[in-house]
Amino acid sequence: MLDDRDSLLRRLHELRSEHRDLDTVIARMEGSAMEQMQMQRLKKRKLKLKDEISWMESRLLPDIIA
Repeated sequence: MLDDRDSLLRRLHELRSEHRDLDTVIARMEGSAMEQMQMQRLKKRKLKLKDEISWMESRLLPDIIA
């Protein structure tokens, strides 16, 4: 179980890093007249990463029984 948690934490770190990198790339592209399709793909990837991050964070938090 500890290995699972460690691997989830590592993967979560990787996803957050990629998400931040996409922020930077998208911000740079918005300032220029780059291809619109590429911008849309990057934004979709960023949203997918956000969903994966949320899912992993929920897996790492213990269930709270009210």
